[in-house]
Amino acid sequence: MTSRPLKKILTSIARARADRIAVVRLDGVIGGLGPGRNGMTIDRLEPVLRRAFELDRLKAVALVVNSPGGSPSQSEYIAGRIRQLATEKGVRVLAFCEDVAASGGYWLACAADEIFVANTSVVGSIGVISSSFGLEKVIDRFGIERRVHTAGENKHRLDVFQAEQPEDVAWLEGLQGDIHAAFISWVRRRRGARLAGDDAELFNGDVWVGRRAVDLGLADGVGMLRSVIAERYPDAEIEPIAAPKPLLARLTSSSRLTEGVVTGVIDAAEARAAWSRYGR
Repeated sequence: MTSRPLKKILTSIARARADRIAVVRLDGVIGGLGPGRNGMTIDRLEPVLRRAFELDRLKAVALVVNSPGGSPSQSEYIAGRIRQLATEKGVRVLAFCEDVAASGGYWLACAADEIFVANTSVVGSIGVISSSFGLEKVIDRFGIERRVHTAGENKHRLDVFQAEQPEDVAWLEGLQGDIHAAFISWVRRRRGARLAGDDAELFNGDVWVGRRAVDLGLADGVGMLRSVIAERYPDAEIEPIAAPKPLLARLTSSSRLTEGVVTGVIDAAEARAAWSRYGR
């Protein structure tokens, strides 16, 4: 009969020798939302990703994705860094989509070799969106005159306090088209022959729920992180890789205590709007 202290020691030794699965959460809006905000950026995630891929006896990295998207550039940087590390270390990457993996969130999921969804996950939104307001009538009502001076005829476009110009809209649509093409190219490169729908269906900015995303080849199967890991790597230990808290958050328990109230409200509204597009 093994004594309790000895059993504990043996368990510790077994764990120390076990293969490991690093788990990285990619949670929230992608990109900086202003000073001190906590959107996902490559600078913020770099130390987390490095720690994940540098674990001893690493068998795989699991990405837990829950994001409505955000900055295309930050999505590209983060996903590209994941692929770079995976190639360097020769490690397989699995993505698990929680509530939402849409737009930039799906871009991140495509950094994985396989994508798993829940039956209720919202996945896709392979498109580009821009939004603003038209406030020219507001300043007219109050007799306010807008004054803007630039060097460069195209420096001043789509000012919310001036009437929208067709040539400016055409310019914006051109930018969106280029970003959309880059997004589509990434999805095709990562998903390849697994894509089952046609371009008009897959790349029109729509989203799908769980099983339908699998049917279209946007995901590989329905499965939860722990059940898939237990099946694929039954003897491995799951190792969550937590992001370090910013210094102000550690000192104050809330970084928002030191942030401007107006900026905080605006950023919160923008983040909420991003989530609300997918019913979350």
